[in-house]
Amino acid sequence: MKMAAPTASKAASLGCNNKPAFPELDFRSGARVEELNKLIQEFTKHDQREYDDQRALEIHTAKDFIFSMLGMVQKLDQKLPVANEYLLLSGGVREGVVDLDLDELNVYARGTDYDMDFTLLVPALKLHDRNQPVTLDMRHSALCHSWLSLRLFDEGTISKWKDCCTIVDHINGATNYFFSPTKVADWFYDSISIVLSEIQKKPQRGMPKVEKVEKNGTIISIILAVGSSRMLYDIVPVVSFKGWPAVAQSWLMENHFWDGKITEEEVISGFYLVPACSYKGKKDNEWRLSFARSEVQLKKCISSSLMQAYQACKAIIIKLLSRPKAISPYHLRSMMLWACDRLPANYLAQEDYAAHFLLGLIDDLQHCLVNKMCPNYFIPQCNMLEHLSEETVMLHARKLSSVRSDPAEHLRTAIEHVKAANRLTLELQRRGSTTSIPSPQSDGGDPNQPDDRLAKKLQQLVTENPGEVHLRLY
Repeated sequence: MKMAAPTASKAASLGCNNKPAFPELDFRSGARVEELNKLIQEFTKHDQREYDDQRALEIHTAKDFIFSMLGMVQKLDQKLPVANEYLLLSGGVREGVVDLDLDELNVYARGTDYDMDFTLLVPALKLHDRNQPVTLDMRHSALCHSWLSLRLFDEGTISKWKDCCTIVDHINGATNYFFSPTKVADWFYDSISIVLSEIQKKPQRGMPKVEKVEKNGTIISIILAVGSSRMLYDIVPVVSFKGWPAVAQSWLMENHFWDGKITEEEVISGFYLVPACSYKGKKDNEWRLSFARSEVQLKKCISSSLMQAYQACKAIIIKLLSRPKAISPYHLRSMMLWACDRLPANYLAQEDYAAHFLLGLIDDLQHCLVNKMCPNYFIPQCNMLEHLSEETVMLHARKLSSVRSDPAEHLRTAIEHVKAANRLTLELQRRGSTTSIPSPQSDGGDPNQPDDRLAKKLQQLVTENPGEVHLRLY
């Protein structure tokens, strides 16, 4: 009686299949997935900054300086809320941590101009009464945008801020004051400049040196030299709300990747109006809805491998798609959030799938360009690419096609850029600094204590400050 020949799977298990296992390849480019994973890991290693004692002290010193400066701005004319809540995000506006337009921003480069960058949202006005419905005047605006009437606030607030408003007179004789993002930004820049001028008249030992103060559109960018570090702070005047806007209410009815991982209360604790207008909007009146506070919470639910792919992809597209300014890293962030909703959590949790995620993000971005469609994650009916011309989207789509054809080469370029930035930073540290901050080892403490004890303590101070919202993104 003849034995049946073993099937292919059985043969393989019995060692009868002599064909070598073929490496996993990317069909489009022919790149080895294993090599792409290694390149992403190398990029992550060079892109992530470790904080030693000295660097942690410098971060804390810069933060204290900025917060003290804002306290002095508040005292100038009492415009800013006395008890304010800031949102501090790791990464500058150019990194896409907030949905703002990049067209009017000067180009700053890590390594050349700064070593670490942050975005600080500073409420000029707060509407934090949870019992009051969040009503926004969207009659004059595109989706995701709104005018803000000061009729929502008391007479004292109107009196303080009416010089930063545009005035609309109605037929019935009533006057309506609309909070102007451009006028608020002008006032904020002037106030910060006055305060910094006063501070610099009486410099104190260990105080950061202000290397640059610039108004970039409606954003105030400050570069501080602190010890051996240069910190970029993009300071954004905003309007802060508790609760959730009605225009995004339907989003809460859908299923999302964060369901069961964090509570809805954490996600919808508040939102902002940031100083940015739509393509055809009126710059003096129109604000943009921002869900930066919610995004901080959602980021906790994203796997490390997907975040690594996102950071690598962002590094590639920031330079590649910089001209003309059409695609922001914030668009890529939105696509990542949509991917989290679309794909199974156990798939996205795979530690060795960073290469697949990188290729997928490139594919998603190219698909959005070709179709000129990138829905806002929180307000899907808002298409963030709607205003782009066919010529612009096709130009960027072709550039992305070159990335997709050779992702390994573009990753190597991104790695070289971040390594070069790190070399510039180390060179500056070796040359010394214009500002002297006492070394944390010079306090007469026990030299046998672990080196990272002070760093950990200062990291905690940086991230836990009572009386203010102070959150870091990594």
